[in-house]
Amino acid sequence: MTDERKVVISKEEISSKVKELGEEITKDYKDKKLLVVSLLKGSFVFTADLVRSIDLMTRIEFMTTSSYGHGEQSSGKVKIVNDLKVDVKDYDILIVDDIVDSGNTMKFIVNYLKDLGPKSVKSCVLLDKPERREVEIEPDYCGFTIPDLFIAGYGLNYGDYYRNVPDIFVFENK
Repeated sequence: MTDERKVVISKEEISSKVKELGEEITKDYKDKKLLVVSLLKGSFVFTADLVRSIDLMTRIEFMTTSSYGHGEQSSGKVKIVNDLKVDVKDYDILIVDDIVDSGNTMKFIVNYLKDLGPKSVKSCVLLDKPERREVEIEPDYCGFTIPDLFIAGYGLNYGDYYRNVPDIFVFENK
């Protein structure tokens, strides 16, 4: 038995959607001081492509959170591994993440950043998996809504690998 990859979202579909999101964010943040907060590690590929599609002066910062470890399921406990080192009070924050499934990480980070006193906090995710939601949260910007599949590629990992694959895929047993 071997594991075969089945593409769920192609690199072309991703590229088109990222460009569309960038245009929408450019329009919505036109007169604002935008701070993009990328949640590492999963969002680094998406964030890099997204910010190149935003036609505004944009500050980019990174936070590292953890809720998965090396498994396929979120532990539900969110911890901040690396925090922001910037005063956010003058900014409109856009949190960028690869995926929202249980919603625990995004809800935690939205509330955490709101408590720091920025002008606004919104979220942008490439993938939304609403079937897995454990808390009430909806991304403000979303690339694709997907069913409850375990996916990898385009920044999303399985174990510590596959982040560099340009498509989003699932493993199929053959």
